Amino acid sequence: MGLKALQINANVREIETRKTACMTPQERARKCAEIMFSNDVASPGLGMEIVEVGPGTATLTMRVRPDMLNGHEICHGGFTFTLADSAFAFACNTYNQNTVAQQNQITYLSPGQLDEILTATAQEVSRTGRSGIYDVTVTGEDGRQVALFRGLSRTVKGQHFAEEETAP
Repeated sequence: MGLKALQINANVREIETRKTACMTPQERARKCAEIMFSNDVASPGLGMEIVEVGPGTATLTMRVRPDMLNGHEICHGGFTFTLADSAFAFACNTYNQNTVAQQNQITYLSPGQLDEILTATAQEVSRTGRSGIYDVTVTGEDGRQVALFRGLSRTVKGQHFAEEETAP
């Protein structure tokens, strides 16, 4: 590669770095969600959609399909858990720092029904150092609470995309 090509590549990288350094927290959250969702096979494979994402928050939906029913003909708890876990994952990864689940817990309150759209809304409760706490409420189409989920997160090395510095 010639000197001119190297200079052009350096200029492009500098422009990209300036763009990401000037991002708002909302823009950063959206970009992280877009990147994660494009690499995620499980969530879209189950029909999940991201409705909303912001710093420390995410809302996902999923329609209960016939192949998600258990022997009681209600939504299998594992699918409800997976929806809540995905909302948690998108919420805790909105700061452009790779973050994984450390521990999760769920309480089932009412069953999801066939063809019902379940909504999981994740909200950051606390984020200190490398640890975070997130609460997720899964609701049915009628507004009833289906499940309450609490996720503990841990930030690990790496970012979803390169930028000069990450948000606090």
